[in-house]
Amino acid sequence: MSYLSKKNIFIIILILFSLLINQYYGNKGIFPVDSFAHFDTGFRILLGEHPFKNYWIVSGPIIDYFQAILFYLFGANWQSYILHASIINAVVSVATFLILIKFNLNIYYSFFYSIIFSVLAYPTSGTPFVDHHSAFFSLLAVYSLILAIKDDKKFHWVLFPLLLSIAFLSKQVPSSYVIISIILILITFSLIKKKYYWIKYSFLSFASFIIIVLIFGNIQGIKLSSFLQQYIFYPQTIGTQRISDFEFTFRGTIGHFKFIYIALIPLFFLNLQKIIFEKGYYKHKDFYYFLVLILFTFSLIFHQIITRNQTFVFFLIPLLFAFSHIKINSYKPNLNKFVHATLILICLFSAIKYHIRFNENRKFHELNYVNFDLSLSAKNIDKKFKGLKWITPEYKEQSKEEIATINEIRKYLSNDNRKKMLMTNYSFFSILLNEKLFSPSRWFIFDGTDYPMKGNKYYTNYQNLLKNLIKNNEIAIIYTIYPVESSSIYTYINKNCFKEVKISEVFSGYELQDCFEING
Repeated sequence: MSYLSKKNIFIIILILFSLLINQYYGNKGIFPVDSFAHFDTGFRILLGEHPFKNYWIVSGPIIDYFQAILFYLFGANWQSYILHASIINAVVSVATFLILIKFNLNIYYSFFYSIIFSVLAYPTSGTPFVDHHSAFFSLLAVYSLILAIKDDKKFHWVLFPLLLSIAFLSKQVPSSYVIISIILILITFSLIKKKYYWIKYSFLSFASFIIIVLIFGNIQGIKLSSFLQQYIFYPQTIGTQRISDFEFTFRGTIGHFKFIYIALIPLFFLNLQKIIFEKGYYKHKDFYYFLVLILFTFSLIFHQIITRNQTFVFFLIPLLFAFSHIKINSYKPNLNKFVHATLILICLFSAIKYHIRFNENRKFHELNYVNFDLSLSAKNIDKKFKGLKWITPEYKEQSKEEIATINEIRKYLSNDNRKKMLMTNYSFFSILLNEKLFSPSRWFIFDGTDYPMKGNKYYTNYQNLLKNLIKNNEIAIIYTIYPVESSSIYTYINKNCFKEVKISEVFSGYELQDCFEING
């Protein structure tokens, strides 16, 4: 009873800490293109719009729907937005604590590693982000698979395909790398252990999920062809190019992830020793735990190496130190406490290092050279942003001017009662104005990663989506906010279809003229 009480107390503390630390850092500065990625799109679902059908996306549809639920329950505001990331942070942190206990790690050590995990997990972003969601649901699937192998319970064989599917619908990578790794592990597991019964449970689970998604998409009017084009085929044109452009460097591949590798060393070498010297070790469950963890680790590292996003996988450090700790205990239970202390001290040192860099200095959102004393309350824009300290990399010394510009644009848009489209990386005007603004894309990054550029084989698909949005919704004017400019329109529709109006240095309008290309 004492142990159970202690365990429950630690879980409660961990939940509260995981929620609060993410809420705190989610309010510290923003990088508009990433920080607002699911803000308007979550609200657009409540307005009856849907991904693939009403806006082009290459990742994160399930995040938009989850965000829509939170907006529905708690109101469309900034705090319920970052609550999304905070909930995921709490879930994966508690799951980490529980699985460490399941492997008989001392409850205090389990709590320590889980707390460190929660510091390095979602707070690096603070706001919902596709890479984080994909990685964390993949991790939950890994936990479920490990427990399935350990306890051989049907529930875990059913659960892990569902979690992998959610990870994939958060973002195709790193979840795809994890899925490939798990398939290889399960093939090995089945052939060596002569166990195939799990296939029916996992297959039925996966098939049921696919059927539910297809039914849901059909009800919402989302074409399967649109999903396949935007989510499966088009992203391959991006990923293939990135892999072909990859160049190995010691600093980028080894040095950048050194503490992850250090955390992995005890786990790796103790298992390697078993593989070499213990006959039949490949039949032991420990061998499969090791395979799952090491392939998951390298899946995430590989993803980070070829992606253009900031590093977010340092949560692997406490996770791998914890499993190294477990392996050391199983190897020599009475090992000198100096070894345990060494693991904890290195873990703590690296956690503080990356906490300062990514949480305090907000490097993931390009805010590491920002003076946060210059941030202002985002309530100056709208009360829906209560709690957010507004400062961005682009206007790091001009927060007051940026907020004034946003308020001027908002006033201008609210005074225009026509049907309008807005293209911007400040993806919050639908919520502020409480109206549809029909943006054809979640992001405007201009490098072909968010929607097809001219020359891409799916260029026509995006072009048709844009034209149909304009025609079907009787759009009278398209507005752009810098860095979005006329090229985002004229690349897809003849400029003769528009009358351009320069409203300010960063804000422009493009009034639709009678145009055969749009009106036929």
